[in-house]
Amino acid sequence: MKILYSLVAVSILFVAVSCNSKAEKKEEELKKTAVKVVPELRLSIDSSKIAAFYQAYPKLDKFQSDVLALYKKNKSTQLWLDNKGVVEFGSTLFNKYKGLDQEGLKANFPYNEKINPIFDHNIDNKLSQVDTDLMITNLYFYYVQKVSGVDEKTTKSLEWLLPRKKVNYQVFSDSIYKKATISDDKKSKMFSQYYKLRDALHQYREIEKKGGWKNIEVGEDFKSFKKGDSAVAVGQIRERLYITGDLKEDNKSNVCDSLLISAAKNYEEHHGLTPKNIILPQHIAEMNIPVSDRIKTIIANMERCRWIDPALEKGTEYIEVNIPEFRLYLIRDHQIAFVSPVVVGKAMTKTVIFSGMMNNIVFSPYWNVPTSIINKEIKPGMAKNKNYLAQKNLEWNNGAVRQLPGKNNSLGLVKFLFPNSNNIYLHDTPAKSLFERESRAFSHGCVRVGKPRELAIELLKQDPSWTPARIDKAMHAGKENWVSLKKKVPVYIGYFTAWVDRKGNLNFYKDVYQRDESLVKLLTEE
Repeated sequence: MKILYSLVAVSILFVAVSCNSKAEKKEEELKKTAVKVVPELRLSIDSSKIAAFYQAYPKLDKFQSDVLALYKKNKSTQLWLDNKGVVEFGSTLFNKYKGLDQEGLKANFPYNEKINPIFDHNIDNKLSQVDTDLMITNLYFYYVQKVSGVDEKTTKSLEWLLPRKKVNYQVFSDSIYKKATISDDKKSKMFSQYYKLRDALHQYREIEKKGGWKNIEVGEDFKSFKKGDSAVAVGQIRERLYITGDLKEDNKSNVCDSLLISAAKNYEEHHGLTPKNIILPQHIAEMNIPVSDRIKTIIANMERCRWIDPALEKGTEYIEVNIPEFRLYLIRDHQIAFVSPVVVGKAMTKTVIFSGMMNNIVFSPYWNVPTSIINKEIKPGMAKNKNYLAQKNLEWNNGAVRQLPGKNNSLGLVKFLFPNSNNIYLHDTPAKSLFERESRAFSHGCVRVGKPRELAIELLKQDPSWTPARIDKAMHAGKENWVSLKKKVPVYIGYFTAWVDRKGNLNFYKDVYQRDESLVKLLTEE
């Protein structure tokens, strides 16, 4: 009996131990499979830590005030890190930064050796979490600054006085909280020309990758190629025009035919040259400009586009003058309403890059002679000839000199005023032959208009009482007549040596004031 009780006791004990063992095992398994609750990462990034960061990384000091404001807005906690590491938006930022080359910019963050390991899992990131977050924030401001263009102080030193697009870091920083994508899909952040030039940059870099184009070889005594001429250089021209799409097919022929002449004329039209039925040495010289130089020109003009406020092109009516193109456009309701050739300032008396609001048209204007011309020309002329003023149609006017209205007046028969400190305006001219030249930099700074009558008619459509007949009469009245526009018209005088027109054609123009090289140097040295 005792043995029976003992066996029962052992059995009960075994079952108890066995059950306990299973329970413990189950509990162990539950512990293994349980999700660990990790506290949310909350780094304290206050002003003292930010100050210490800039002590260690002084090349980023220019962003300090913006960084302080941003962290203060975020309650002095991290922006880019969570429990898993860098948030997706941070990786998007880094990829955009690494893609700056696609925007014609150098990705040369001052501390590349520190920023790269943060995103490259094959390299050990030795920064603390606080410094990691701060380094990404500085990359953010660096990226925004780069894609917004060089600062306004620099553009003014480059004599660019058009209104600058303001860099609004607040708008950009808000996207951090919204976890938005740094993107230009809506194409509303930049002047629209920027995106067109960016596409052209990609196209020309592809051409460069394939070897660019060969030099067209002609002898020193070369005069021209016309239809029917045969030469090895003709085949080289054909190949050259095919590469840039001016010629749709390269049949390898060395005979100059109508298709080649037509393609050459298309090329000339988009390179600031007068299209002709023959191919001249200057046309070949233009074609021989290396693709690498064309790429630099595109990059320089992309940078200029970064400075333009996109709101400019939203206006219902405005005038734009492109100095290197020697052309004026009147834009109305987002369409080109009027085009005119213009003459701009010589290299020594450059036309200023700026804007103003046109408020008056002056028919049969006087020309108030500048003091410099009075001293250099008029006074010596008067000393030699007592009838000098009368012969030049000049008169004294309160201690100054002015030229009387008339067809020989230096301002022609009409001028268009938009008050500015540069004393620049648009006007007619008696020297009509200058508009027939390809390069038209001859003035003392003002812009001479090739079709002044037609421009006056377009601008005065605001006022039906100013008919073309009345305008003609006022232009030839010989008496100055000021007319106020019912609505002021913005005037923008710009400088673009590369421009994609509304038909999608890329145009190149001569750098008449030699501004591209210094800008490219600035962009590549930063």
